[in-house]
Amino acid sequence: MKKRPEDMPTKPTVQVLERMFQLIDVLASREEAITLKEISERTGLHPSTTHRILNDLAIGRFVDHPESGSYRLGMRLLELGNLVKARLSVRDAAMAPMRQLHKLTQQPINLSVRQGDEIVYIERAYSERSGMQVVRAIGGHAPLHLTSIGKLFLAADDPQRVRAYATRTGLPGHTHNSITQLAALERELAKVRQHGVARDNEELELGVRCMAAGVYDDQGELVAGLSVSAPSDRLNESWLSKLQASAHDISLALGYHPQAGAHKARR
Repeated sequence: MKKRPEDMPTKPTVQVLERMFQLIDVLASREEAITLKEISERTGLHPSTTHRILNDLAIGRFVDHPESGSYRLGMRLLELGNLVKARLSVRDAAMAPMRQLHKLTQQPINLSVRQGDEIVYIERAYSERSGMQVVRAIGGHAPLHLTSIGKLFLAADDPQRVRAYATRTGLPGHTHNSITQLAALERELAKVRQHGVARDNEELELGVRCMAAGVYDDQGELVAGLSVSAPSDRLNESWLSKLQASAHDISLALGYHPQAGAHKARR
């Protein structure tokens, strides 16, 4: 049985996590660095315990150690906060257009962002009527070069970055349709840049095809991709204009201006 919110634990079940949260809360309460002694006193933790946990957090850049005996919040928290903010705002802006697009196509609609060498699915609109055997769960991930949305992000990279991606990952394949050679990938990305849309022709999953359009922010940056997935024999080319219009509507909700996109393209 699914737990209700009131049934969930009110504090971490692992003691070291509870202590870590205490330390972060104390650091967040002050703009300037705080001494180890004061942090220990305010949390009630022994100085040696406080020192050990803070040093571990510093390794992950969650805490900075500007000078001996003092600590402050680290830049990694800012990076993660900005990432969460971006994803939440994209998701919020995308929900209504995604539902409308799903209503029109009766096929799964996916919203994904880039995370390193993969895309991560952060939202979807889906129903059992689609007949899809494979539907990616929210939080699922896949290689950039095997997905339509991933190709959008690779196409936004310069050639040197694309080559570095190919070298780093080895371009592994999942099906006999997968692109596993750099030259073929470069040709595919040229098509994406030319047409402004990307496709997955059974490259990630046999029997499933996808097409995707980009979502851009107020700076003209590609921040997410919107895709429609369908059984290979049901993907309808007439959906493409609807997909692009939906992605454009989401971009506008994020403050995108076509002039910003044109400026990015010229750089």
